[in-house]
Amino acid sequence: MRKKRRLSNLLIDGALVLLLLFWLFPLFMALLNSFKSNRELLTNVMALPSTLNLDNYSRTLGKMKYLRSFFNTVSLTAMGVGMMIIFSAMAGWRLCRTKSRLSSVIFGLFVFSMLIPFNSIMIPLYKVILALHIKNSLIGLAFVYAGFGVSMAIFLYHGFVKGIPFELEEAAAIDGSSKVRTFLSIILPMLKPVTVAIAISNVLWVWNDFLLPLITLSDNKKYTLLLSTNILFGQYSSDWSAILSALILSAIPVIVFYWIFQKQILKGIGEGALKG
Repeated sequence: MRKKRRLSNLLIDGALVLLLLFWLFPLFMALLNSFKSNRELLTNVMALPSTLNLDNYSRTLGKMKYLRSFFNTVSLTAMGVGMMIIFSAMAGWRLCRTKSRLSSVIFGLFVFSMLIPFNSIMIPLYKVILALHIKNSLIGLAFVYAGFGVSMAIFLYHGFVKGIPFELEEAAAIDGSSKVRTFLSIILPMLKPVTVAIAISNVLWVWNDFLLPLITLSDNKKYTLLLSTNILFGQYSSDWSAILSALILSAIPVIVFYWIFQKQILKGIGEGALKG
């Protein structure tokens, strides 16, 4: 039995290692080729670079206006995820505590909206953006992200609030606390685990998204990091070494962010599932 268990464990570990290598291989190849010249890259993609050429990175920082694009991405992510958390937490709490048919219908509509593919609403969304005059606006794009993310966030908050004793809110009401104060002082602090999970997962989504900024922003002064890499693509030729270095520079901040907060992600998702 012990030999069989060891063999099965070795097979599982081997499969996980192969899966890890499969996922890391594209990132490794991008990093490897980002140090090559265009000629060297096109000659042999799989070969090691002859020298560690850092000119690609210095050239890329200037072409894509890295610092400006970085600030735009940070601002957009902070606004979008911040609004998403505030609106979703309040909505999930009230929908959970309000026992009525209307509340159930509204919650069901939020859940149903998660099933709608983005491609089917892309053109109507663009028309709405034009009608609301929020094209080329980072604040307007942040509202769009918040609108897309609230459905899943409300679903998670709704399940988490079920595990919070209603007696706490009744005691606060007896003490004269208003609904807003009860939410801010009692409910919101208790939602911290699921809030952290929602915040981090949506930060990764907004930071890595390319399509929404592409259809919303046309002013290059408001480009995000990933959208700025699009500048490096030419009509007849592309600077692939600069493109790969730009992708690496765009990925480094979010990789570091995820590495720092990965424990909070797993903890938040685990506690949210148990409470829900």
